[in-house]
Amino acid sequence: MNNFVKRSVSVVGAIVVCLGVMAAPSAFSAEKSTNKAAQVQQIPAKVNINKAGADELSTVLTGVGLKRAEAIVAYREANGKFRSVDQLAEVKGIGEATVEKNRAKLSL
Repeated sequence: MNNFVKRSVSVVGAIVVCLGVMAAPSAFSAEKSTNKAAQVQQIPAKVNINKAGADELSTVLTGVGLKRAEAIVAYREANGKFRSVDQLAEVKGIGEATVEKNRAKLSL
């Protein structure tokens, strides 16, 4: 093999290696996106208002931040378990509209 051919093969090999390295971040990004999607799917569809902590309540329920979730837990500790989902509206800062918005996500 003459020197020109040897150099050409080396250059082509280097280009292939570079292209492989450049493609790797895209593959990593796709994998990273898939992992984020998997994390989102791990959030439970329903939350038991008699057992869940403030973090879980605030994560699952729409319109309920950490402060309101802590109020739900405090109400439960002071008054005992919720007997119905509608009783959640008695918690300060949680109204009937919030209960209705989250009804499908609530369980006892």
